[in-house]
Amino acid sequence: MPVLSGAEPFSHDGSDDIGVLLCHGFTSTPQSMRAWGEHLAAEGLTVRCPLLPGHGTRWQDLNRTTWQDWYRAVEDELAELRGRCSSVFVFGQSMGGTLTLRLAQEHPDIAGIVLVNPSVLTERKAARMLPLLSRVLPSLGGIPGDIAKPGGFELAYQRLPLRAMASLQQLWGVVRPDLGRIRQPVLLYRSEVDHIVEPVNSSVVLDGVRSEDLTEVVLTDSFHVVTLDHDAPRVFSGSVEFLQRIHRDRVEEVV
Repeated sequence: MPVLSGAEPFSHDGSDDIGVLLCHGFTSTPQSMRAWGEHLAAEGLTVRCPLLPGHGTRWQDLNRTTWQDWYRAVEDELAELRGRCSSVFVFGQSMGGTLTLRLAQEHPDIAGIVLVNPSVLTERKAARMLPLLSRVLPSLGGIPGDIAKPGGFELAYQRLPLRAMASLQQLWGVVRPDLGRIRQPVLLYRSEVDHIVEPVNSSVVLDGVRSEDLTEVVLTDSFHVVTLDHDAPRVFSGSVEFLQRIHRDRVEEVV
């Protein structure tokens, strides 16, 4: 299937000092991360934002993939950045945050991570039926574009593919027990009002990681898709300050 216009991956070759891998959310596309990527590129950084398998075409394609496929795609991009840049950071939104956490668990040389409304669980009672329901029902109505900003638009599927959602649920079960393996610096942005990911997700992440450099920022003017919402400029500038500080400290340690 052809990729939807606007859903294409984003790539920019900049500095060999700092590289950033951007991970988009479930049913979403790099469109939701492009403004962030362009901001980082304008700072002279090397940036990669892949289109995850099954995304950016039609929702049925997502049901043919699993979390291992999505993880393999971001891990491949990480390997390329690690071979090019001395400090590599990973930034993720929603499920992209879940993938970011897994990368940090598996690759301790990652310099730092930035999370935006990361998901590691859901308290919705219907989710208990997901493994069974996904075997008989392909999809349900989705909730794309949870954005407070008038006119905000997220290029994402209008349907929620249930087999793929069940696989995401499996990924949560892999990531949560290993949160203690994460010791890299963490900057976590959480929306005060989020209609997709419950606040408990951020609490579980903050309580579980073992990072000494750990910061939570609560955003009051945005819903779930912060990178397309009112607080996007704050996240963009804050993430640059974060990675520049971490990279500077790493360089000083070497010297």
